[in-house]
Amino acid sequence: MEIEKKFLIQTMPDNLEQMEKKEIEQGYLCTDPVVRIRKSNERYILTYKSRLKDSENHADVHINREVEMPLTKEGYLHLREKADNHMITKTRYLIPLPSGHMGELDIFHNQLEGLHFIEVEFQDEKDAADFVAPDWFGENVSKDERYTNSFLSHCDNLDVFQ
Repeated sequence: MEIEKKFLIQTMPDNLEQMEKKEIEQGYLCTDPVVRIRKSNERYILTYKSRLKDSENHADVHINREVEMPLTKEGYLHLREKADNHMITKTRYLIPLPSGHMGELDIFHNQLEGLHFIEVEFQDEKDAADFVAPDWFGENVSKDERYTNSFLSHCDNLDVFQ
């Protein structure tokens, strides 16, 4: 199960170049439920994700069922040809947060250049409800479908945010 919140960024962290990062390319074979392929550095993954429910106790968190399976490079390349719409490319920085959580800051490239946001995953709904975002976080956009990667794969540019 995946319990997460997504935030815009007010200011970028100062030491970003010191953080662990991943170069990610991903595409979607289906968006309801989500069937995604991803290349993360040299790791290849097939993901099935479906919305379980919205949090009953906290209005700004998503709860999903997520299953990941490894792919070979050849399998990834084969499925990549079948992906709908645009492939998403982004750099993901892994940022330890003062709360003990890990933030995943995504900086998008190509047609989504200029878009960036951070996701934080939680152990349970209480953990999500108790989370206090650092000062450099901006608006919580967890419920805004425009910030889902499956939606973004349909975008030719950032006009949807204007």
